[in-house]
Amino acid sequence: MNVPEESGKTGGKRLQAYLASCGLGSRRACERYITEGRVLVDGRIAELGQRVPEAAEVRVDGKTVHPQERLRYILLNKPAGYLSAMSDPEGRRLAVDLLREAVPERVYNVGRLDQWSSGLLLFTNDGNLAARLGHPSGGFEKEYEVFADKDLPEAFFREFAAGVLVDGILYKAASLTRSGGRRARVTLIEGQNREIRRVLAHWDIRALSLRRVRIGPISIEGLPEGNWRELEPEEVAQLESPTEARSR
Repeated sequence: MNVPEESGKTGGKRLQAYLASCGLGSRRACERYITEGRVLVDGRIAELGQRVPEAAEVRVDGKTVHPQERLRYILLNKPAGYLSAMSDPEGRRLAVDLLREAVPERVYNVGRLDQWSSGLLLFTNDGNLAARLGHPSGGFEKEYEVFADKDLPEAFFREFAAGVLVDGILYKAASLTRSGGRRARVTLIEGQNREIRRVLAHWDIRALSLRRVRIGPISIEGLPEGNWRELEPEEVAQLESPTEARSR
């Protein structure tokens, strides 16, 4: 029996939770680190689901990692043109760069906004909360302001609310409100990649601006573009609640 290996599997916090507490991403992202063989526990290649003893040394890509003591919850009003990514081989501007000088902890974005969309983007080093917000079962509404290059037809509102099939994918909004000939508010729950832009393109319409203004109870109202703020404790509590504050 190999005692050190067994002790690593049976004592302490589960490895994916430990990595998330180190600010390496959501538990799902941390599971990928493990399955890709990038994680060592006391010099041994780690296994998914093993536990981390209190005194263990954990390395990711050769670097020792430690749980972060301070959890950060940050709301950024992302300008258009910034990527929702932690790095970019092409050297494009990153939303996280707007935080790095003032936020020493390694925070990462929860979900994404495409490069040319703006508005509410959350950052945290709390892997548990990131996983909850990113999973469809969380049921958090995401509200967007749309400004199109032409008037929006009634069919856009009617069919998007009922469910519209675009390139073999069904898209369905939770709610839509017209706020002008070329303007609308669209609320999604699950939200798929570039969903609103793809549905607009179905009617040969292009979004001149697409701005996320709310996730669940959290709004960017009063926060200038390019600025950020810490979430209030009650806002974090609302996001952590399994039953409350999915919407305003």
